[in-house]
Amino acid sequence: MTPAAFQSPLANPPRVLLLGLGNDILTDDAIGLRVVAALRERVRDKKHVTAVETAEMGLSLLDFMVGFDRLVLVDAVQTCQAKPGFVHEISAEDLSSQPALSPHFLGVGEVLALGRQLGLSMPREVKIFAIEVGDPFTVGTELSPELKAALPGIIHRVEAAL
Repeated sequence: MTPAAFQSPLANPPRVLLLGLGNDILTDDAIGLRVVAALRERVRDKKHVTAVETAEMGLSLLDFMVGFDRLVLVDAVQTCQAKPGFVHEISAEDLSSQPALSPHFLGVGEVLALGRQLGLSMPREVKIFAIEVGDPFTVGTELSPELKAALPGIIHRVEAAL
């Protein structure tokens, strides 16, 4: 094999979609949006990473996911089983075993499956960071004190996954 024929795996790194979900006027439900917004500047030099925040959910997420090799998704979740700020890390394989946690979160597994069934180029690797929140329903633009305190650690953890 000639040197020109050999390509380092780093020459074409996998395309990564960093997707933050949430509603920016429902206090803690905006945690996914806040995390991805904070990471946007940090990943700017990583041309293989695309950071997107959206309030979309369900099938409309399909349009965001097509063409990426990896998906790193950040969203709010309320299980009442952990303290606000706790990070649940979930893989695509784990999605079918999760209880109904969030309107965004529930549809991710189905959206990925549908995209594959349609023959679309869907992410092969999926990592979901579901951030436990105490109140995702109060109208407001500020995170709760618990999530504000946890935000730097959450951002660091998600960045490490990229």
